[in-house]
Amino acid sequence: MDLFEMDETRTMSREEAAARLRALADSLAKHNSVEFARDGGRITVSVPEQVNLKVEVELGDDNEVEIELTW
Repeated sequence: MDLFEMDETRTMSREEAAARLRALADSLAKHNSVEFARDGGRITVSVPEQVNLKVEVELGDDNEVEIELTW
């Protein structure tokens, strides 16, 4: 299988970001997968029952909260 990599950064309101996170969480909980659009197509990522969740918080000149799921 070819490597699929997606790295996207967009500016949006806090409310829009929260809605995007909720949509990802709802899809993960209901469908055991998440879907992403790229180059006019869609890719579905199946997620197993057990995952590793990593949350990083960096405070300084630029603040960052990073959420990562791996399996």
